[in-house]
Amino acid sequence: MPGARMDASGSAPDASAAAFPTMERLTARTDFLAAATGIKVPAAAFVLQARRRGDDEPARVGFTVSKKVGTAVERNRVRRRLRELVRRSALGRMVAGHDYVLIGRRAALQTPFERLISDFDGALRRAHGRRRAGPAAESTP
Repeated sequence: MPGARMDASGSAPDASAAAFPTMERLTARTDFLAAATGIKVPAAAFVLQARRRGDDEPARVGFTVSKKVGTAVERNRVRRRLRELVRRSALGRMVAGHDYVLIGRRAALQTPFERLISDFDGALRRAHGRRRAGPAAESTP
């Protein structure tokens, strides 16, 4: 197609990638260790760790899955599900200036994706001390 945008591989860019903002990732071990000192919010399929960095840069996210979860194939599947969870549900809800680490659990393999999303939204609310939006929460000064 003449005039069509192409990515580095020569194919058209993925339309779904344009629909979601890119996620800033944690990669350094020191960042993961620092996040471990912050608040921990457990859920059935993961543990969310959150820590305020002290700047106003975009939120960064890291993912980790230990060998206790299973084989490499299972750990990678858990990691992919958690990445997609963050990409779809939370990038707009994560607070700037924070680092987040999701520690995958084996239950993430069988948990329905809709449940993962609701658990993650609840974990973010608990991590930031916010209650579910409703009449009681809105009327509180």
